[in-house]
Amino acid sequence: MSKINIFALGGQNEIGKNMYVVEVDKKIFIFEAGLKYADDKLLGVDYIIPNYDYLIENKDRIVGIFITHGHDEQMGAISDILIDIPDIKIYGGKFTLEIIKQDLNESGIKKANLVEIKPHKAINFGECNVFPIQVSHALPDSYLYVLNTKDGAIVFTGNYLFDPSMDGPYSMDIGKLAYVGKQGVLCLMNESIYAGRQGFTSPNHQASSIIRNTIDENDGRIFFNIFETQIYRIQELFNEIYKANRKVVIMGKSLENIILKGIELNYIKFDKDKILPINHVNDEGICVIISNEREKPYSNLKRILRNSDKFVTLTESDTVVMLSPLYEGSEITATTIFNKIAKVGSKLVTLSNKFLSPHASSQDLMLMINLMNPKYYFPVTGEYRHQVENANLARILNIPEENILLNLNGEVATFKNGNLVSNNDKVKVEDILIDGKTVGDIGDLVLKDREMLSDSGIVIVNANIDKKTRTIINKPNIISKGFIYVKDNIDLIKESEKIVSDVIINNIKDNYIDYNKLKLDIRDKLGKYLYKETESKPMIIIVVQEI
Repeated sequence: MSKINIFALGGQNEIGKNMYVVEVDKKIFIFEAGLKYADDKLLGVDYIIPNYDYLIENKDRIVGIFITHGHDEQMGAISDILIDIPDIKIYGGKFTLEIIKQDLNESGIKKANLVEIKPHKAINFGECNVFPIQVSHALPDSYLYVLNTKDGAIVFTGNYLFDPSMDGPYSMDIGKLAYVGKQGVLCLMNESIYAGRQGFTSPNHQASSIIRNTIDENDGRIFFNIFETQIYRIQELFNEIYKANRKVVIMGKSLENIILKGIELNYIKFDKDKILPINHVNDEGICVIISNEREKPYSNLKRILRNSDKFVTLTESDTVVMLSPLYEGSEITATTIFNKIAKVGSKLVTLSNKFLSPHASSQDLMLMINLMNPKYYFPVTGEYRHQVENANLARILNIPEENILLNLNGEVATFKNGNLVSNNDKVKVEDILIDGKTVGDIGDLVLKDREMLSDSGIVIVNANIDKKTRTIINKPNIISKGFIYVKDNIDLIKESEKIVSDVIINNIKDNYIDYNKLKLDIRDKLGKYLYKETESKPMIIIVVQEI
């Protein structure tokens, strides 16, 4: 029999950054390698990935990373991981790998060990095998993974919903799911994000009606803002554009590449002749598709609203449609964009709360539990409240309380001979903050400095001291950036100069200056004065040099 460890390096009690590890004896299977978008509080941070030191330390035991579908939350960390583990195998469906290839190309990674897998064909790894089952989600070739072991199957669902109307590369083989359940499932790792929503998600994930109504009611230009990998939503959009006999301009090279590749591979059905080059963006009645970007969400739309896009300027006769739901942490940015659109006078259309992303709601989740009939239940992917709501569904279906695993990142569930023997071990987990090309050294102090700069600005104190006489040369220079407008605050600047001069004089003792103490005293006394006068705490940088 086997010893099995199951734990998350990311994805628990958060949205995104998904990475789940299943160890079967000496073999390590990894499900997902995702990122999380930085929220408005993480100033300057582009995105966040899980700390994967555990994988580096155990890279010789890794079988591979199995990606359920091509969203950043599932595969966005691959380019970073490949820097440290270049030979690791990445398994995924055909379209998933196409998205990964594009991401790697944009990251400058020329070589990767990508392995295309087919649905319902087992991949053997000695006494274990991984069996992918196609599920319905926002992208074609989305898979649920069944890891078959001697002690039963471990099922990782990824993201899905039950919708019989989604066919072809979006269809779900419910018969295969039922078959797996009858063979014996040791542990079901089931998504949690919509666990608190009543009923089935379908048909509330479909936006065709709002797209159709918007096109029918507006003769001018329509800008559709969408996540570039929401392929099912893009197909809905193209269906309605085709019916209305309108033409399309795609803004963004990455989005254009994904759409054209989807058309080429027959995942997206649309007449390519209706896709016009960017110089047609100002044509009357044109439909413009704009994508969000991973590092800077809404950056393309923000550039247009700043009037800094060289191709297009938004006008009051235009309509802007937000076809992607807001993700948590982006509300402030989105609200700012909505206000700017209102100032321009353009019409704004957003999806109401009834429009859902294609994730499993409560009835979808309970149907999956019924099909799998697991011995143990592990709610995954979502904030802790989502996991708790997911666990409540399992209780309704009579899964014993002691068999429900409400684990956080790093908490290890250990099984021996098909039974849970420990839920107390932990592995190291933390966030890696990605800032441009800088990885891993954007810590709390840096973020605190950025927050201080954004709130109160900076004051730079520059003073020169005569090396021989130990006296101040001229007077200290006070420079304000983002703190006060100097011309309107001459008296405050003069008093600050006097405070700095007095502190320097008081720190000259017997022709000796303790520069560390001098800087601390300046920061203390000047900081207290500036707060008293302005009720702000700017960052104070002190440069004192001998000449």
